[in-house]
This record gives sequence, C-alpha cells and structure tokens, in this order.
Amino acid sequence: RLTMFTDDGFRTLMRLAGEPGRSFTTEAIATELSVSRNHLVKVVRDLADAGFILTQRGAGGGFRLARPAHDISLGEVVRQLESRHALVDCFRKDGGDCTLLPGCRLKGRLAAAREAFLAELDRSPLSDCAYVPRKRRPGK
Repeated sequence: RLTMFTDDGFRTLMRLAGEPGRSFTTEAIATELSVSRNHLVKVVRDLADAGFILTQRGAGGGFRLARPAHDISLGEVVRQLESRHALVDCFRKDGGDCTLLPGCRLKGRLAAAREAFLAELDRSPLSDCAYVPRKRRPGK
C-alpha cells in the first residue's frame, strides 16, 4: 500500500502533466485535489527536492514540471516519495524488530514482489496518466 503522501504526489504530478506549460500555486492544486494546503506544501517540497518540479517564489510564483512528463517514470516517483517507508519492518535500515531474522524465508519473496511492482511502474511514464480536468458546462 502506498502512503497518502505518495498518492497526493502522484495526483499533483498528473495535474501538472495535464498542462505542462502552466505554473500552479499550492492553493490552486490543494483546492482542486481537495487536500490540505499545509500537507501539499510538504508534498511539493519533496517533489522539488527530487527534481520532479521547479518552484518559484513571490508574485507570479508557483510550480511546474521540471522535465517533460514522458521523462518521468511512475516507479521513479514511488522510489523517491516512499523512500522513508519500509514495505515491512525487516526492510528498515536498522533491520526492524523481526524475531524471525535471519531465518525468515518471506523477506526475499517480498523483496522480489516489490521489485516487480516497481519494474512495472518503471515502464509507465507520467505522461500516460496526465490529467486535464473537464470543463463544467454552464448550469451544471
């Protein structure tokens, strides 16, 4: 299961990919995606730190994709945004509190499944998921 942080990161990137020439504000994306502005500020900071988006402060500021959507893989996004969360406790850098290590035979299978999941996402560019909202018709 991916974290809500990664989900919001994906949705933000998908929205930016839908209008790649446009610069968005945190307020606009937070409102459109129905997420907390404070939470989105953290998501945007991580996306910028990872090199997915460019940010500009001040009047006329905002953020946009740092590179074309077809050059960003979904797997790359997951690796960056989920990097501080271990799939299971024993995958933590400190080894977690697993009492079955070193004899556990599940860890290798979970690692292989994680790699297969990421490999599939690596084959999918962000451009395949670009989102452009439908315009509402008057009176609807």
